[in-house]
Amino acid sequence: MPPETVSPESITAQSPSRMPFDKYEPFIPIKLTDRTWPDVVIDAAPLWCSVDLRDGNQALIDPMDPARKLQMFTELVKMGFKEIEIGFPSASQPDFDFLRQLIEEDLIPDDVWIQVLVQCRPELIERTYEGLRDAPRAIVHFYNSTNPLQREVVFNLDQAGIKDVALIGAALCKEQEALLPARSDGSTTQIRYEYSPESFTLTEPEYAIEVCEAVMNVIAPTPTAPIILNLPATVECYSPNVYGDVIEWFGRSISRRDSVIISLHPHNDRGCAVAAAEFGMMAGADRVEGTLFGNGERTGNVDVVNLAMNLFMNGVDPQLDISDIDALRRTAEYCNRLPVSPRHPYVGDLVYTAFSGSHQDAIKKGIDALDQSRDSATGEYAKFAVPYLPIDPKHVGRTYEAVIRVNSQSGKGGVAYVMKTEHGFDLPRRLQIEFSKTIQHITEDSGTEIGPGVMWDAFQLEYMPSEPNMRLRSHELHTVSNDDTTGNTSIQVQLDVNGSAHSLSGQGDGPVEAFVAALVSEFGSSVGGDFDVLDYAEHAIGQGSDARAVAYIETVDANGNIRWGIGTDPNITTASLRAVLAGFERQRH
Repeated sequence: MPPETVSPESITAQSPSRMPFDKYEPFIPIKLTDRTWPDVVIDAAPLWCSVDLRDGNQALIDPMDPARKLQMFTELVKMGFKEIEIGFPSASQPDFDFLRQLIEEDLIPDDVWIQVLVQCRPELIERTYEGLRDAPRAIVHFYNSTNPLQREVVFNLDQAGIKDVALIGAALCKEQEALLPARSDGSTTQIRYEYSPESFTLTEPEYAIEVCEAVMNVIAPTPTAPIILNLPATVECYSPNVYGDVIEWFGRSISRRDSVIISLHPHNDRGCAVAAAEFGMMAGADRVEGTLFGNGERTGNVDVVNLAMNLFMNGVDPQLDISDIDALRRTAEYCNRLPVSPRHPYVGDLVYTAFSGSHQDAIKKGIDALDQSRDSATGEYAKFAVPYLPIDPKHVGRTYEAVIRVNSQSGKGGVAYVMKTEHGFDLPRRLQIEFSKTIQHITEDSGTEIGPGVMWDAFQLEYMPSEPNMRLRSHELHTVSNDDTTGNTSIQVQLDVNGSAHSLSGQGDGPVEAFVAALVSEFGSSVGGDFDVLDYAEHAIGQGSDARAVAYIETVDANGNIRWGIGTDPNITTASLRAVLAGFERQRH
């Protein structure tokens, strides 16, 4: 019978909300119909600028003290940042003092430019240059707000008045640069300039160009001494695709493009800062300002680690060292006194974990396949490819040990992975299925995940009890070599069964079969008169003198009951006999 057709009326529609959405409207400043940026593939890292010590610091409940500031600066330098905005020295005595500390203690590496922020106000600009005396090099980042709301509500100025503020600021910066004294070694302080039409994304694009052009006329940039035009998404107010259009339009419209470095400063109010930055880079931006893990005011700045790692996983050199991502997180959490979310991309505690059974199974198989593909000489694989893992965790200083964790949603793949990676036991597939049911019962009862230690305790209790009823004390094997290999092995075994000594003998094609025959002969009635081995597997744990063998035996009794036995010993034969005995004892109970 064919399925019934579903009518549109039978599908339940979403209910209208009571939220006052009519108080807002979409903001699309331009419509770029001939956009080219969607076809661009990012194949190189941008110029990076960290603003952790300024934008990130001013957003903290407890701003960084000098020790934290210095630790953050040191970490940023170690990562490879060549431009670091270290503060707002004209507006904060701690920022001024930190600037002086970096200069006076000669803490600025030769290839690093410190950046200082200042509003276009005469007294603040003068104070900034006072702080820069004897600096080897610096970027002076001056700004003023240009969007209509701030013009009207905050400054009560029209477009011409706001442009004059920017022009006066630019001229004062050049004047103060000329007044800087020679450094103690006789050299001059190198100054570069950055201008931000603050709240650029809310500013009329044509007016933003007008202000930037006026500032450029004062600064007079050249291809060898370009100006940084920073375009802040001070409030993220439109979708990333619109941001891409605006940045492409700006790059087309600004004059002297070869003397301009277009810089992005995305905030994350809509949760799209990373996407916006990537679209902006595709649209022609040269530089990105951001913070480690996205710290910043409100919902934060763009996360430069996230951006850099996105490049990395696409095969592009991020030009930042993120090989120990946990160390970066520790520094950020110490300096910011804010935690990084366990689900934060690339760095969170849970980002390389899988709780779903199907995911766990796929990850385990992917890792096994990756290991098999490694070059025998170098131990390296050609390309990383594991289901559900975007990158090799080892490349950022993480390990596979926490890739899979087990809870009630997990399957045999997760259980098998933990048993192998944490304890060295490579369980046969059917044993994985059997043991995973035991683990699922535990996790369902507890309602939470199960750690490797608890899993190991459950495994030992089920398969390797510390006080078994049947113990193998010793054995002797005799093998006869002849043309007829049937029954060529005989065994003599001494067992301890519930404290009583038993001596058994049997014969078979090998040690396992001979031991099975001995057990059936002596105790067969306890398993219905029959006992046999269905499957056997073995492997080694460890190397050298510390290595030990693990044997797995799948057994069946007269009633068709299937049980597994496990045995370990430095000697593989002894391990296999212990596995047979363990399986037999489980059949008896």
